[in-house]
Amino acid sequence: MEKLRLGVVGLGGRGFGLTRMFFGMDMVDVVAVCDLYEDRVKRVQDEAKGRGIAEPFGTLDYKEIITRDKIDCVVISTSWRTRIDIIIYALEQGVAVGSEVGGANCIEDCFRLVNTWERTKTPYMFCENCNYGERELTVLNMVKKGLFGEIVHCEGGYCHDLRDEVARGRENRHYRLDEYLSYNRENYPSHELGPIMKVLDINNSNRLVSLASFASKSVGINEWAKTNKPEMVDTRFAQGDVVTTVIKCANGETIVLSLDTTLPRPYSRRFTVRGTKGMSMEDGGMIFFDGEGHTVTDELKHNEKKYFEQYADPLWANLTEEDKAAGHGGMDFLCYRDFFNHVISGEPMPIDVYDGATIMAISPLSEMSIKLGGMPVAIPDFKGNK
Repeated sequence: MEKLRLGVVGLGGRGFGLTRMFFGMDMVDVVAVCDLYEDRVKRVQDEAKGRGIAEPFGTLDYKEIITRDKIDCVVISTSWRTRIDIIIYALEQGVAVGSEVGGANCIEDCFRLVNTWERTKTPYMFCENCNYGERELTVLNMVKKGLFGEIVHCEGGYCHDLRDEVARGRENRHYRLDEYLSYNRENYPSHELGPIMKVLDINNSNRLVSLASFASKSVGINEWAKTNKPEMVDTRFAQGDVVTTVIKCANGETIVLSLDTTLPRPYSRRFTVRGTKGMSMEDGGMIFFDGEGHTVTDELKHNEKKYFEQYADPLWANLTEEDKAAGHGGMDFLCYRDFFNHVISGEPMPIDVYDGATIMAISPLSEMSIKLGGMPVAIPDFKGNK
């Protein structure tokens, strides 16, 4: 097989950006694209023509893409509510799937996804790009070498000021607005939890057992709207401004996740790993080992660069500037290159259906816990205990 024949379903901001990256990758040909909106399909086709490459087939019906004889695999980047139905349809048709990330709408969808994959064994990867981040891969390498000792606690966050994006959802045809109007939950656990699951060997020698979630009041977008969009000042949002989720693992570790998207703040994923010999903390750029004192010194601040050089993952060694510019500093390129390579080789996916279902399940389970006043809720063992 010279190149994989690729279809893309979902051409909003994320899907369009990914498709532009795929146009430049030498292992795939984008032969078909789909979106609910015709102008988005045309935008991608025009992009192809502008690059002097073959214009992909375009449609508003995802089934037309998935059932085409010329498709080897499909990347799905539609809304959180629609994604699993499309994934399942593709798996049923024997078309390999790389899916974009986010939470599931309900726990039943996670079981449907797992059950479909176990029956069809069609290749599926949950394409969590943050698993391929330079920091995340470097720290994972250090964990595997035992530098932090026995891991006890991890933290992660999706801390990203999305007030403008959420509030302008109607104008931008973005699904987040409806999510924030309808649900109060940890709605985007993947960037936070994906890398942590690799650190703690979840779904292998360890698993997530239970969670408890707590949500603050919801006032952030309303305050922002006073200046930026007065017609939304009195809109009632279900989504709390900050959601904190505490997870217990089978081997005794704890995890804290923070969703923080509707208050003013700088971006952070708060990736933190704590062990018996040291720690790594994204905020502040610190890597700390036992015996280095108890004071945050100038030398300790932003000292991670030397460790990144010493323990860098080989995946980052040959990244070009073009690869880095393709999306999120290189994470997108590495993630999807890995997906395509595993489709070609037939080897098990690095972030498989059990990982995907476990991560996506956090959203409906956290909603349940919040409604119960923060009561713990069991997390299913999708891999071993149906």
